[in-house]
Amino acid sequence: MTAPFKRLQGKVALVTGAAQGIGRTYALALAEAGARVCVSDIVMPNDTVAEIVSCGGESIGVIADVSDQKSLDAMITQTTNAFGKLDILVNNAGMFGSLRMKPYSEISTEEWDKVMAVNVRGVWQAIMAAAPAMTEGAKIINISSGTAFKGSPYLLHYVTSKGAVIALTRAIARELGPRSICVNAIAPGLVMSPNVQAHQDWQGAAASIVSSRALQRESRPNDLIGALLFLASDDSNFVTGQTIVVDGGSVMH
Repeated sequence: MTAPFKRLQGKVALVTGAAQGIGRTYALALAEAGARVCVSDIVMPNDTVAEIVSCGGESIGVIADVSDQKSLDAMITQTTNAFGKLDILVNNAGMFGSLRMKPYSEISTEEWDKVMAVNVRGVWQAIMAAAPAMTEGAKIINISSGTAFKGSPYLLHYVTSKGAVIALTRAIARELGPRSICVNAIAPGLVMSPNVQAHQDWQGAAASIVSSRALQRESRPNDLIGALLFLASDDSNFVTGQTIVVDGGSVMH
């Protein structure tokens, strides 16, 4: 039997938005579990790739913009040229850290459209690029947010986009089901990543969010690894169209 920490041995994974933050944590965890990993971001993710390689893993870095279909097509080509296949896609790239909390009436149409282009259309376009190259039994993991269940105020465009990711996950799981490709989502609560810690808006909100949880502590990126590896591995072969909320019990549904 393969050791649990190597349960992705022989698999090829691709993580978008993985140059830093939570995406970097996802990429490192997949590599530690034995996967060969393509690390993608809008900037070259050299640090993430270097850390994987230094720990004995295999990784390549690719610059890709999830709002640009040609960029995503090139990303998949580079992944399959390097590793021969694609088993796991983690749609992590998204707009959050650069957004400021504001009333719905103060969100510009330009900002709204940009958030939707990255957070929703980017997920769809990445799946369009990746699915033809994916093997039977492959796994697609989309990253949503607990805010979609809570109706968190003052980030209407972000919350709406993450609700759309849940709907997209359910619908495309049915379309890819005949190919035995599982499509699921993870919905984190507020995670104290470096970007969040540097964000003025969330520094003030963190205490009230923690107090709403059954497990009353801050969430760190490593708290998401268990759900990620479950959905990426054969352990979840009969799980699809689902969203796992990982927020310490703030949302219960």
